[in-house]
Amino acid sequence: MSSEVETNIVAVERIKEYGETKQEAAWENSVVLPTNWPENGNIEFRDFQVRYREGLDLVLRGISFRVNGGEKVGIVGRTGAGKSSLTLALFRIIESAGGTIIIDGQDISKMGLHALRSRLTIIPQDPVLFSGTLRINLDPFNKYSDEEIWRSLEHAHLKHFVKGLAAGINHEITEGGENLSVGQRQLVCLARALLRKTKVLVLDEATAAVDLETDDLIQKTIRTEFKECTVLVIAHRLNTILDSDKVIVLDKGQIKEFASPDELLQDKKSAFYSMAKDANLVS
Repeated sequence: MSSEVETNIVAVERIKEYGETKQEAAWENSVVLPTNWPENGNIEFRDFQVRYREGLDLVLRGISFRVNGGEKVGIVGRTGAGKSSLTLALFRIIESAGGTIIIDGQDISKMGLHALRSRLTIIPQDPVLFSGTLRINLDPFNKYSDEEIWRSLEHAHLKHFVKGLAAGINHEITEGGENLSVGQRQLVCLARALLRKTKVLVLDEATAAVDLETDDLIQKTIRTEFKECTVLVIAHRLNTILDSDKVIVLDKGQIKEFASPDELLQDKKSAFYSMAKDANLVS
C-alpha cells in the first residue's frame, strides 16, 4: 500500500505543479489593432533580451536590428546561438526579459496573444497536422472557399496529388499526418500559410527534414507568392538564404553580423563566409 501511495503521489505533485505554473498573457485585451495590421511588415528589435526561466542565463542578450517591410532575411548561427528563441519571442511563447519588439509601430508586448498570433504566420520545422479532413487542416475556421483552397494547393505543388485522391480535399488525414510523407506534410503547412497570407511569414528551419527537390519547391513558392511580405528564414541549409536581402548571423545570443549575403561572402574573415565554406558553397 505504501509503495502504491508513493506512486500515486507523483500524480498529485504533477497536478500541483500545473496549478502553480505561470499562465500566458491574456488571450484578448483592451488594445484595439487596425484591421489591416501589420500593413507593411516592418519589424524592429530594440535591445531585446530573453531567458527561458527566472534565474537562468539570457539566451538573447540585448539584440537590436530592423527589418523593412517586404524584405527576406535569413537567420543563421551555430546550434544554441538563439535562432529559435528569436522566433518564440516574436510569437510571445517566451516573454521578454528586457527591450521591445515593434511590428508596424505596435509594441507586441501590449497586445492580446490572439491578436498577435493570428496576424503572423509560421511554417515550423515539424509540420503540425490534426486528424480530420485535409480541408479542416487547411481551413479549421471555415473562412475560405473551395476555390481559394484549390488555388493554395496549386501554389504549394499539391494540387495534382490531391486531385488523385478519391475524396479530394475531404481526404481523411490521420493524427499527426502519418498517412502523408514528411515532404507532403510540409507542403500542406505551406498551403495553409498561402491561405492566410499574412504580411509576416516565419520559416523555422522549415525545410530541414525534406529532400532537396521539395526544398526547392518551397523556396520557389515563397519567392513568388510572398514577394511583398516580410519573410524571416531560420536556415538549416545556407543555400536557401543566399538570395535573401540580408543575413543575421547570431552567436551566443548576440548579433555578430548583419548585412547582405554578397557583402558577407566578400569578406573572407566573416563568420558567414566561414559557414558557407564549411557547406562547400564557396571555394
